[in-house]
Amino acid sequence: MQSAATVLGVLRERGRCRLPCTELYRQLFNPQLYLLAYGRIYANHGAMTPGVTPETVDGMSQRKIARIIEAMRHERYRFRPVRRVHIPKSNGKTRPLGLPTWSDKLVGEVVRLLLEAYYEPTFSDRSHGFRPRRGCHTALREVAHTWTGTAWFIEGDIADCFGSLDHQVLLAILGEKIRDQRFLRLVQNMLTAGYLEDWRWGA
Repeated sequence: MQSAATVLGVLRERGRCRLPCTELYRQLFNPQLYLLAYGRIYANHGAMTPGVTPETVDGMSQRKIARIIEAMRHERYRFRPVRRVHIPKSNGKTRPLGLPTWSDKLVGEVVRLLLEAYYEPTFSDRSHGFRPRRGCHTALREVAHTWTGTAWFIEGDIADCFGSLDHQVLLAILGEKIRDQRFLRLVQNMLTAGYLEDWRWGA
């Protein structure tokens, strides 16, 4: 069994070389990726908040990972519809927040790790949102060093961006490079369950 670092390194190289992925789904059988994903999200705010089931990070075990992998092998894993709540915003309005089950969060993070490794090498250096080691501070540093003569900046926002994306268009875009129908079916199941609205690839 390859280490998580090796798997992600191979995907990064394929992405850098613009080579398609033909066997991405089978990476979901690798327990090392689930352990890495667990390490990334177990301390997140909300890890102890249940979704549509009482399941939380509490009680996570290698046995539970083995059950998830077994379901993946037989293509029986299904994302449950997220529990939707509304949280207040600073302007007095609210925004919807989806609360998936803990197992779905874990699998979603494994999927995100795989997609991020493959696509990250192809992203623009001018892009800073929801990417590893990038964010507001790297964007501000670039502005300070590159846009020194600029007098105006325009801020824009797309209302309900993630909730408004056409799932078939998104799957078609993924299908241009990911030639693995089992993996694409899993992503489609995530989308149908309402996972995309709160999922940030590269977060």
